[in-house]
Amino acid sequence: MNKAELISSVADSSGLSKADAGKACEAVFDTITGSLGRGEEVRLVGFGTFSTTHRKASTGRNPRTGEPMQIKASTLPKFKAGKGLKDAVN
Repeated sequence: MNKAELISSVADSSGLSKADAGKACEAVFDTITGSLGRGEEVRLVGFGTFSTTHRKASTGRNPRTGEPMQIKASTLPKFKAGKGLKDAVN
């Protein structure tokens, strides 16, 4: 399912227009993104938890040349599925 299909599904199941469903989906995505950007967790009971994790700087190798190169430290988004989501999938 892509984003357009998600918006259509939300519109059909909620009775909203596609434009309103699109705005609602965008607002949810923006809120989650903003919270993660501030280092906060987003917990959706029964669905899962969005959080961030920190990756340390490391030394890697360029696959083409084999030369060592520095990989910068970074912050990555992480999602852990909740029990309700796991049960629904299984």
